[in-house]
Amino acid sequence: MDTVEPDAHLLALKVMRLMRPTLVELGPVVSCEHKDLVQRFSSKPYGDVFSGSISETLSAGQVLLLPQSFGNIYLGETFSSYICVHNCSSQSVECINVKTDLQSNTTRINLSLHENSKSPITLAPGGTIDDVIRYEVKEIGTHILVCEVNYMSPAGYAQSLRKFFKFQVLKPLDVKTKFYNAEIEEIYLEAQIQNVTTSPFCLEKVELDSSEDYIVTPLNTLPNGESVFNTKNMLQPNNSCQFLYCIKPKPHIATDTHVLRQLSNVGKLDIVWRSNLGEKGRLQTSQLQRLPYECKDLRLEILNATNTVKIGTIFTFNCRVTNTSEQTMKLHVRLDTKLSPECQYTGCADFMLDKLNTGENAEFPLSVSPSKLGLIKICNLLLIDTEKNEHYTIEKVVEVFVVDADYNKDHKIFQNRLIRYENPTDLIIQSPVQLQVV
Repeated sequence: MDTVEPDAHLLALKVMRLMRPTLVELGPVVSCEHKDLVQRFSSKPYGDVFSGSISETLSAGQVLLLPQSFGNIYLGETFSSYICVHNCSSQSVECINVKTDLQSNTTRINLSLHENSKSPITLAPGGTIDDVIRYEVKEIGTHILVCEVNYMSPAGYAQSLRKFFKFQVLKPLDVKTKFYNAEIEEIYLEAQIQNVTTSPFCLEKVELDSSEDYIVTPLNTLPNGESVFNTKNMLQPNNSCQFLYCIKPKPHIATDTHVLRQLSNVGKLDIVWRSNLGEKGRLQTSQLQRLPYECKDLRLEILNATNTVKIGTIFTFNCRVTNTSEQTMKLHVRLDTKLSPECQYTGCADFMLDKLNTGENAEFPLSVSPSKLGLIKICNLLLIDTEKNEHYTIEKVVEVFVVDADYNKDHKIFQNRLIRYENPTDLIIQSPVQLQVV
């Protein structure tokens, strides 16, 4: 096969990137009448296309400007290119085959136009074949568009024409995540998304697609259903915004601590955005992972407790203790006001629970009588495992607001509050997230 100089070829190959125009700012324009003194001394009154009478119509604002360069391409966007083969000779050219490849650092994608055509393509003098190729870029770094045209010359020689177009694919977003372990079964994820492009874009969708073992509740809307952000979710270059999600294991998993220890993948962030002229981009993060689940030997759950009580009355609330260890427990429950200095309530408890195997739970009531007004804390509940002689102290069981005896407002109820046998500590991760194309 012969390869000749481009100028000597019978065919011309044209490749152009297809992209939308950009918006150009027009500053305020001050015009004047022809008879004004300023106009008479002006050597070039209307030097550019946006001055003069046209500027008065356009005023200050933005106009569309056709692309002046190749522009930037970002990961997750669709690369579009127009390819045209024109017969610029006075003879017919036969057996034309157009092949297009997009080569990255790791892959080579075939985007051929007429390679699979069953019948040979023949171009008459002045004839043209063209097409548009589209590809969603899935890798950051250097890309090369390779366009090759093979044809048969009138003399019967096989010839080829090849052109290369090199461009860079850039990162559009910077995503950082933080995990907060609140209660035993609750995880809060904060996702920070930053615009690292050179132009503003609109976040169309930011969702956390949970894994099959977790349930996700977005916390990015107000009680009336409106978004906490403005309606456009517009991000200027280098600006960022945060999204919050509550993640819980499914009910049948939450009670199985052995399974819960193995579930670190919570889901993926699915992000869709559009440029200022509507060009769409979409990326998905890699699998987000929580810290390894560290389960304590037992946990205490407050099933129900009123948040307001009258001073001097009996305040009773129910508790549920669950054995999350790998051994059988026999618990001795003690609540003694003498263990708490400056105690703000009276009452005591001292009893034994039945044996609890791994994963089993037992419920029991506790009663106290508040002796001071204001917010008081029921604390220092002692759980003793008589099998191993281990002591577990609950430093804060529940809080209640104590009011005067004349207080008549209806009181509310707290339900399903989980606490550990020691003060819970927030587990926080802040790390960049790897992005990938869906």
